[in-house]
Amino acid sequence: MISRGIARQGAAALLAAALALPAAGIAAASAVSPAPPALHEPELVPGVPPGPAQPWQIDTPDQMLPPKTYTPTKREDAVEPRDAAPGTYDLIEYVPLYDAVSKVACSKQTGPYQRQVERWLKLEVDGKQSAADCKAIRAFQVKHEIKPAIGFAGPVTWSTMMLISARKNPNAAKKCPVRSYKVACVDLNRQLTWVQKGSKVVFGPVPMRSGRKGHVTRKGWHTIYWRHKNHVSTLYHQPMPYAQFFDGGEAFHAVYGSIYTTVGSMGCVNLELADARTLWGVLKKGDHVYVWGRRTGT
Repeated sequence: MISRGIARQGAAALLAAALALPAAGIAAASAVSPAPPALHEPELVPGVPPGPAQPWQIDTPDQMLPPKTYTPTKREDAVEPRDAAPGTYDLIEYVPLYDAVSKVACSKQTGPYQRQVERWLKLEVDGKQSAADCKAIRAFQVKHEIKPAIGFAGPVTWSTMMLISARKNPNAAKKCPVRSYKVACVDLNRQLTWVQKGSKVVFGPVPMRSGRKGHVTRKGWHTIYWRHKNHVSTLYHQPMPYAQFFDGGEAFHAVYGSIYTTVGSMGCVNLELADARTLWGVLKKGDHVYVWGRRTGT
């Protein structure tokens, strides 16, 4: 049996080859290709070819087990993690393989966040893609530089909407407990995190990626117990910049790749580098973390 990871890699390789074809070849192939198949849950792939700054990142460099802690020296902490390459955090939507290969102008496929996106855009909420839906979604994607802007209601489009809605008051629903001290709030439902002290937001909200099925980020109250600015995963030997551990092997940390992948982390709260760097200056050992909700697909 072929594993899901291998299947994804195969799909990615197919997409890379297809996107590398000359435009004339694509046009010729489109002229004779059949209509897109009706897919209930299409295999989603990044809609643009990968590059040095935007790899097709499926798995993450998380550390599932608690690290062996020690006190980093001042000299070690004085070294800042390397910067991410330009374009690393571009908003690249995940779209059906057919749409990516065919380079459609407007997707006819129903996306996994169709109802949520329709509701956010104040469209008719029927959970089915239409020409009007595609036009409205595509306009939103163009405005917010989401690529490819083909009107597919994917995870990046939905996440961007959640971030925009939360900017004014991320705790409007009062899901994160208000305390006199700082609380790092981790909203698994909307894949957002922020820090509040009392009712004042002192950091964020920012987008994040939490744990996948089988490795969900543990809910409830936690405490920052160890911080390591230049941590490297002892399991995967990959960098975890600005790591702030709050429960066993689970930590806030940056990743050098997209945080919008359809596959979640191994339990950590993954952040873009700039956000993780700012959060490092906001939190300290002993600060509290509160996690609630449920990531889609877990």
